[in-house]
Amino acid sequence: MIQSQDGWRVNYRQTDVCAAKGSEVYITCDITHPPGRDPSDIKDRCWFTKEKDGETVDLRTDSEYSSRVKHTCFGDWKTCYLIIKDLRESDSAEYKFTLMTNKPGEKYTGSPGVTLSVKGLQVQVGRLNSTWLELTCHSSCVLPGRHLNVWYKNEESIKRGSSLLVSYGSTDRYSCYLRGTTGQRSPAVYGPQRPSVSVSPSAEMLEGDSVTLTCSADANPAANYTWYKEHEDSPRASGQNFTITDFTAEHSGNYYCEAQNEMGCSNSTLILINSSGKGGCTRSTTTTVFASISAVFLLIIILAVLYIRSH
Repeated sequence: MIQSQDGWRVNYRQTDVCAAKGSEVYITCDITHPPGRDPSDIKDRCWFTKEKDGETVDLRTDSEYSSRVKHTCFGDWKTCYLIIKDLRESDSAEYKFTLMTNKPGEKYTGSPGVTLSVKGLQVQVGRLNSTWLELTCHSSCVLPGRHLNVWYKNEESIKRGSSLLVSYGSTDRYSCYLRGTTGQRSPAVYGPQRPSVSVSPSAEMLEGDSVTLTCSADANPAANYTWYKEHEDSPRASGQNFTITDFTAEHSGNYYCEAQNEMGCSNSTLILINSSGKGGCTRSTTTTVFASISAVFLLIIILAVLYIRSH
């Protein structure tokens, strides 16, 4: 409760509020006027989160909020509330109520205000065994009332319940929603799609050169990468990039990457890495061969001329 020296009081019904991303929230305060004053003395009021040049910025005129907020007072200005729709994580802030009276320069702000935290839903993945995973819908907010999880598979509602069992290695996309709220669905979780591999440089390679293989796969949670050479059990490297320096004939062969996250794993197709021979300058014999052939033809012509003259 905040009370000014002149007896105005602002009481916020909650000082900490947590809400789901995409939902709407109500923030409420009660106002008490001093003896001898009347609610009609209140000329204007507003909710705000920031100030500019010493003046409060009314949420109704703030471009980040203007289309999503509503606030009003009822009961002879004794109770005022703020509604914010389509909550964003960037809406997390401290909200304050201020009122202006009909006395010039008379203004009262309830401070400290109400701290709002906006949190999104998340699907948590638990490994039960080599075959099954358990998905649970999680929010760091303790939302009022009891809410039932609604589960989606590839955008289609499939089940209601606290958790969902799915098979390890599935590439289907699973998300959850808290029924009874106006919040958004969680981001979908899914195993890695088939990875793609790029090679740099892509031009023909010589022994002694360096080559970098890069693996990428669409996955959520993000995938971890491991590199293998065909017919070998031990990995050659880990990480999204695999660089071979000072390439030799022994490095030649088929390589592939494995992308893995909590939902499953997937391998890329094989990619052949080979060299075209040793690097460095090589002397061409084309000129020498051509010169030898030319000399032979010239000798034949001279012998033919001499033979014709002698007969």
